[in-house]
Amino acid sequence: MNHPHRYRVEVSWTGNRGSGTDGYRNYSRDHVIRVPGKPELAGSADPVFRGDATRHNPEDLLLAALSTCHMLSYLHMAVLAGVVVTAYADAAEGTMETSGDGGRFVEVVLRPTVTISAGSDPARADAAHEVAHHACFIANSVNFPVRCEPRIVVATV
Repeated sequence: MNHPHRYRVEVSWTGNRGSGTDGYRNYSRDHVIRVPGKPELAGSADPVFRGDATRHNPEDLLLAALSTCHMLSYLHMAVLAGVVVTAYADAAEGTMETSGDGGRFVEVVLRPTVTISAGSDPARADAAHEVAHHACFIANSVNFPVRCEPRIVVATV
């Protein structure tokens, strides 16, 4: 049985410099992303596409969504595996290719470093990543490979 979950985001373009989109270089790519009840995000395009490097771009946000989804799935799977996670940090990277007719992501690699308690099993901690990957809603929604190269660190007592 399907259980639909609905999400709502409002995006407002704030980059009209007075003449709208009358020329490719004449407007800013700046925008505001609003999710009801949450802090606003300042958005733009990637600087390669005439955006503001100090603002979030869609490519960064997609990578962040994949990384955080995996992390949240992993933390749940760690509990189920009896693994106590005490720290988690990811250094994710995505590769996007562009061509004359557009562009697309071709791969994302997650590189989480997971610290587990001294009494936890590193093999179970490692195996929980594969289960988490299949449980991640965002990874299940994209049409490119999302690989995970985890590193497990056992905390010293």
